[in-house]
Amino acid sequence: MADNVILATSRGGATVADPVARETPDSSLRRCFDQLREMIVHGRLAPGSRIVEADLTEKLGVSRTPVRAALHLLQKEGYVVATAAGSRKARLSIAPLTKEDARELYAIVGLLEGLAARSTARLEPTQRAAVVAKLKELNGELRELYERGRGDAHKIFELDRSFHQTVVQASAGSRLLALQTSIRSQAERYWRLYASAILDQLGLSVSEHARIIEGIEGGDDKAADRAVQANWENGAERLARVIDTMGERGSW
Repeated sequence: MADNVILATSRGGATVADPVARETPDSSLRRCFDQLREMIVHGRLAPGSRIVEADLTEKLGVSRTPVRAALHLLQKEGYVVATAAGSRKARLSIAPLTKEDARELYAIVGLLEGLAARSTARLEPTQRAAVVAKLKELNGELRELYERGRGDAHKIFELDRSFHQTVVQASAGSRLLALQTSIRSQAERYWRLYASAILDQLGLSVSEHARIIEGIEGGDDKAADRAVQANWENGAERLARVIDTMGERGSW
C-alpha cells in the first residue's frame, strides 16, 4: 500500500482506501484520479498504450499539474507503469494485462477476502444468518442466469461483486477493507476485457460460492477461508486459459 494512501470514513464507520485524500482545494486531483482510473478499468485507455499528458489534459479539461499527480498515484496503485529505453526518459503507459499479473492479483484478492471470510464465519449466529441469507439470494440470481443461459456480462459482474463484498463488508476492519478496495478494481480490468469468454463457466463459480456459504453458515472459519481462496484460484486458472486463447493485452 502506498504510504500516501489515507483511510477515509465510509458507511457504518468502516474505512476504505483513499489515495487522493490529500487532494487540491478545487478537487481537480480527485476528479482526475477517478476519471483516469475509470477509463483504465473500463478499457477506454487501452492496456499497454502510451500516456501523453497533453492529450489527457485536453480530454479532462484541466491543467497538467493534477493530471501528473493523478498519474503518479495511479502508478503507485499499479494501473500505470514506467518504461525506459537506454538513456531516454522513462515513459508512462497503461499497465498491460498478462497471465502472470492476473494470477498474482487473483491470489492477493483471495488471501484478503479469505481473511474476511474467517471473520464473517465467526460472527454471532444472528448476524451470520443475515449475511448467509443475502449470499444465498445473490448466488441464487447468478444460478438462475446461468441456467437460463442469459449472458448478461454486466449483471453477472455486479452480482458476483456484490456477493464478495457482502462477505468482506460483514466483518472486515479498516485495514483489510483498504487493501481489498485498492486491489480489487485492478482485477476488475481482466473481467471487463475477457468476460465474454468466461461466461459459459459461470456454473463453476456458482458451485464455489455455495461452498463459501456453507463454511460461513456452519461457522467454520477455516472452511470459509479455503473456499474463498479456491474460488479466486480457480477463477485465475479459468482466466489463464482464456488469455492463452485470446492473448495478453498490451505486453508487446
